[in-house]
Amino acid sequence: MTQDAKFEDGREAPLNLGAMDADDLRVISSLAQDAVFPITEMTWQAGQRRLGLLLNRFRWEDQGQPRHGPERVRSLLVVDNVLRVASQGIDRRDKDMILSLLAITFEPGAEGAGHVLVTLAGDGALRLEVEALEVTLKDVTRPYRAPSGKVPHHEG
Repeated sequence: MTQDAKFEDGREAPLNLGAMDADDLRVISSLAQDAVFPITEMTWQAGQRRLGLLLNRFRWEDQGQPRHGPERVRSLLVVDNVLRVASQGIDRRDKDMILSLLAITFEPGAEGAGHVLVTLAGDGALRLEVEALEVTLKDVTRPYRAPSGKVPHHEG
């Protein structure tokens, strides 16, 4: 007799998720919330129409926190089909700047096109004009204890 897999079965496995619609993107956004990354880990490849961010992602999905404490993992967030990138509140000349991701949303346009909005802490934001929504989030290292030893917290 076979049994269907349960969500809990994969909780300790690395994430490898894709989003092709706004509902999928909400899942990726919730898992990437509170990720931090140096501005130097943001790469725009215009010729390949791709924006990549190498994140230090908090493992919101981790059910083992009571056992080992809060963890982070290095993850690659990639947005494909990007036609243009605009930013606000980000000084790209400041190579020591650390950014904190709050949310990723999609504003649909005509025929599958639209804008991916990456909202950052403070007044920072990225606005990516995309031909079609295609976003991936993939863990690329083993989890490690969060340096702060704490779970991110938001007021309100």
